[in-house]
Amino acid sequence: MRDCAGRARELAAQTEHERRVSPELSDTLARAGLYQLCVPESLGGQEAPPQVLVESVEALAVADAAPAWCVAVCATAGMLTAYLPADAAREVAGGGDNVLGGVFAPMGRAVAHDGGFTVSGRWRFASNAENCDWLMGGCRVGDAPDVRLVLFPAQDAEVLDTWRVSGLRGTGSHDIVVEELVVPSAHTASLISDRPVQSGPLYRFPPFGLLALSIAAVALGIARGALDDVAELASVKTPTMGTRTLAERPATQAQLAQAEAALRAARVLLYAAVDAAWEAARAGSAIPLALRVDLRLAATHAVTTSAAAVDAAYSLGGGSVIYESSPLQRRFRDVHAATQHMLVGPSTWELAGRALLGLDVDDSQL
Repeated sequence: MRDCAGRARELAAQTEHERRVSPELSDTLARAGLYQLCVPESLGGQEAPPQVLVESVEALAVADAAPAWCVAVCATAGMLTAYLPADAAREVAGGGDNVLGGVFAPMGRAVAHDGGFTVSGRWRFASNAENCDWLMGGCRVGDAPDVRLVLFPAQDAEVLDTWRVSGLRGTGSHDIVVEELVVPSAHTASLISDRPVQSGPLYRFPPFGLLALSIAAVALGIARGALDDVAELASVKTPTMGTRTLAERPATQAQLAQAEAALRAARVLLYAAVDAAWEAARAGSAIPLALRVDLRLAATHAVTTSAAAVDAAYSLGGGSVIYESSPLQRRFRDVHAATQHMLVGPSTWELAGRALLGLDVDDSQL
């Protein structure tokens, strides 16, 4: 992991400029098993506890958020192999060597026929698509409210160069398109209505909760890096017209301490929620609604708190942080891109609030 983070840091400027994770860095992440963290062990994957995914993504994001985001998306996409029939799962996993990616959101349509589906769609935000061997897209089938995820070889999709954005530029989250693509039923699954074929505790853990946690881990890593960056800057920077370094100013000390305390508290809450849900999964039982709500609540809180911590660091840094050469400028843009993900957005607060008030909630994506 340390080697991956070090290389990600070295290549951060290149990743940002090229708007994608380079094949070299992607291969480094793959060799470390990071893309395969959620793939079943029987298929050559890591089948790692959720804590390992969260810790790995967080540590990588301290170095550079873009490859961390790609790991978060591709690792959780790998969980889909646990829902496929054995032969299809082995084909898609490729002995643990293949990289999976794609989009959970139902931006495509699938028409059922004997043995499979004919699929058409255009999916936005397909992070790391250029480094994937297989891609997936969420589809509606007829008028059914369910979402069916279809998997297809990456070469069967067209990648459109649409990723020109403010934050997380290096994730290569382009649009992907397929037209009238025939996909076998064995290469499709629903995380809502299907049960996983694999029986390990990882596959009793809420998949959407795991994705939200991994997004939160990216934000926590960004914020950790930002506070480290501003502490380093404060020790050497004397603001214009000033006589003391930034670190010697009481306002700096107070604001940094407050941001540090808030970030640490959010991190503790997140890992506590992960531990509680994982204990239930290991016990062999379904994860109670209260614990699933806690996962989403902790994830959204971590992202919100991380953004506030980065804002504080950015503000403390002064005029020098507006230059592209400043890591704080990139972290500022990256964390605010992360806040826009639907799984950690404002609706999560409403969902958690309804559950806390004892009201009915739609738990299909918990």
